[in-house]
Amino acid sequence: MSDWLGTAPLAGDRVTLRPFAIDDATALAAVVADPQRFQWVPGVPTDPDAAAAWITAALADPQRRVAYAVVDNNDGRLIGTTSYYDIDPVTLSTAIGYTFYADDVQGTAVNPTAKYLLMRHAFEDCGAVRLVWHTHENNARSRAAIGKLGATFEGLLRKHRRFGDGWRTTAQFAMVDNDWPNAKVRLQQRIS
Repeated sequence: MSDWLGTAPLAGDRVTLRPFAIDDATALAAVVADPQRFQWVPGVPTDPDAAAAWITAALADPQRRVAYAVVDNNDGRLIGTTSYYDIDPVTLSTAIGYTFYADDVQGTAVNPTAKYLLMRHAFEDCGAVRLVWHTHENNARSRAAIGKLGATFEGLLRKHRRFGDGWRTTAQFAMVDNDWPNAKVRLQQRIS
C-alpha cells in the first residue's frame, strides 16, 4: 500500500471510496453500459474477465497507485472508480485519475464528491503540495469536469501516453496546496 497516502476508505454523504478487491470484478464490469462513451479512456472493462484483469493491474504497484471503488451510500452499488497514481511522497504530489462512472450517475454530485474526498485527504491529511489530472486533449467532457474542480490548465504534453496503436497528447491540469482553500469552498457548495 502507499505508505504516504494510505488506503483507508474515504467516506462522504453521497459516496464512499474504498480500495478495490478482486471480488469487485463483476460489479465493475456492470458500470460500463456503453463502451462508446469511453472512447478517450482505453481499456475500460466491459466484462468480468476484463474487469478482473483491470483490478489486478490497478493493485499491482501499490506504491504508485491506489485504486478506489466508488460506492453509492444509498444502495451499496459500485458505481465507478477513481485513483491516486504517480504517487510521489518525496515531492508530496500525486495525480488523480483512472476515473469512470455508470451512466446514471454522470452529471450528478458523485464525481465532485469523490474528487473532494481525494483532494481533502491528500491536502489536509497527508500534506500534499500538488495534485495533477491528465486527460486526452480531445476529451472535452473530462477537461470541463477537471476545470470545475478548480484545477488550472497547465498545457499539453505531446506523445505523453500510449493510446490504442499510437500516442495521445495529454491535457494536464494541476492544483497546489495554496489553491485548495478556495477550491474546497466551491466544491462544498457544489456537492451540498
